[in-house]
Amino acid sequence: MSQEVRNLEPKQLWNKFADLNAVPRPSKKEERVIAFMMDFGKKLGLETLKDEVGNVIIKKPATAGMENRKTIVMQSHLDMVHQKNNDTDFDFDTQGIEMYVDGDWVRAKGTTLGADNGLGVATIMAILESNDIPHPAIEALFTIDEETGMTGAMGLKGGLLDGEILLNLDTEEDDEIDIGCAGGVDVTAVREYNEEETPEGSVGYTITVKGLNGGHSGMDIDKGLGNANKIMNRLFFDAFENFGLQIAEINGGSLRNAIPRESVAKVIISQIYDEAFVFDMQEVINDIKAEFKTTEPNLTIEIVKSDVVPTTVMDLGVQEGLIRALYTAHNGVYRMSADMDNLVETSNNIARVIVKDGKITVQCLTRSSVESSKFDLANALRSAFELIGCEVVFAGSYPGWTPNVSSPILDVLTSIYEKQNGSKPHVVACHAGLECGILGTNYPDMDMISFGPTIKGAHSPDERASISSAQKYWKFVLEILQEIPLKN
Repeated sequence: MSQEVRNLEPKQLWNKFADLNAVPRPSKKEERVIAFMMDFGKKLGLETLKDEVGNVIIKKPATAGMENRKTIVMQSHLDMVHQKNNDTDFDFDTQGIEMYVDGDWVRAKGTTLGADNGLGVATIMAILESNDIPHPAIEALFTIDEETGMTGAMGLKGGLLDGEILLNLDTEEDDEIDIGCAGGVDVTAVREYNEEETPEGSVGYTITVKGLNGGHSGMDIDKGLGNANKIMNRLFFDAFENFGLQIAEINGGSLRNAIPRESVAKVIISQIYDEAFVFDMQEVINDIKAEFKTTEPNLTIEIVKSDVVPTTVMDLGVQEGLIRALYTAHNGVYRMSADMDNLVETSNNIARVIVKDGKITVQCLTRSSVESSKFDLANALRSAFELIGCEVVFAGSYPGWTPNVSSPILDVLTSIYEKQNGSKPHVVACHAGLECGILGTNYPDMDMISFGPTIKGAHSPDERASISSAQKYWKFVLEILQEIPLKN
C-alpha cells in the first residue's frame, strides 16, 4: 500500500515518508534509522556526521544566489511512538509501517503512523535531495529519542551547529506557528509488597478496560478523555470497599507520553459475594460509561469470571494504600496558563500501572511551561505515593521553551502564511515537549520557530496525516526557504 502513498502530491515528501516508514524506528532502538540517515546523507555526497549520542547532522551548501542568507537548522526527530490495537498482529522491531489512503487522510493499519515526526524528517530529506529547490545553507539535524526522554536534544553539544535560525517541523496543526512549549519530568513510584495466599472459597475475575481513544498526553490532555488506569482504580475502590476485592495483577497503559487506552487486572472476591459483586459493578460501569458517553463512546469495561483462580494476591494493607494513592494522584489538567488563552500550563498523565510478582510500579509524565509549577505537581504526586511507602524518583527533566513574541523569524513566517492563505496564523505555545527549549540551552542565540502539517491522533493507532494539509505545508516550507533573511 505504500505505493498508493508514494503517488500522492507532493511526491518528494510522500516518497521520503514511505522510505522512512519502511525502517523500524522505536524510541531507544534507533540504530537502524540512524544508519539509514547516515547512508542517505553520504549517498548525496553531503557532509554527514553522527554525534556521540546518535543525532545525525547533514550539511548542504546554499543554492546559487542564496549564499548571502543566514544558515538555517532544519530539525526533526527520528523516533516514533509505537502503539497498536490489541487485535493487530505487528512487530515494531522488524516491520515497516503499513500505510493506506482513506479520503484526505493517510493512516496505518492498526498502528501508529509515524507522521509524528516522520513528515518533518521526510520534508528535510526531500529538500536535501532536491536539485531545484532554492534554499540557504542548511544544517539538517535529526535527533533521537525525543518521545521517551529527549536524550538526543539534551545530548547535543554546543559548537556543532552554526545556524542562526532553527525550523522545528514537529507541530500538528497547519494553521499554527509555535513559539513555546512545555517542559516535563518523569515521575516513577515503586515499592515491593508481600504476596499472600488466596483465601479458600475465592473466585477469580479478569477486569478489562478498553476502547478508549488514548492520544498525546500533552496535546490531548485537555480533551476530557478517559484514562484507563484511573477508570480501573474506580472499580477497585468500589469493589474493595463493598466486597473485599483483592488484586492479583494489574497491567495498565503503555508509554508515558500516551494517554492509557487499556488496563487489565486479575482479582478475586469471596464466593459469597459473587452475584452481588457482578450486579454492583454493572451499576458502577453504567455510571462511568454515562460520564464518558461524549468523549469516549467506544469505552468497554468487561468483568469476566476466570477459569483459574490466582494463587496469590496483594497484601491487603498495601493494596488499600495503592488504591487510595491512585485515587488521590492528579491526572489531567492541573493549571491553565494565565498568560496565553486556552493553553494548558501544567498537567499529569498517570501513564502506566503495573502490579505483579510482589512489585508495584506507577509511571507518570508531568508537564508544564513553568518549572516551579512542574515540580509543584510532581511533588504532590511524590507525596501521595511516599505516604504508602513507595520510593519515588524524578528523571528525565527537561525545560520548556519560553515564547519570544519578538522573534524575527516569526515575522517572516506570519507574513508568508497570511499572503498564501488570506488569513493570519494562530501564534501559539503548545503543551507538548518540543525540543526547542532543550536545544536553546546550548544555542541560546538561535532564533527558533516550530510548525508542521495537520496530524490527528498522534501517539495512538488512530494517528492520521492530512493529504491536503501536507500540500499546503509543503508550499509554505518552500517559500520560507526563499525568504530567509540576509546575513548581518
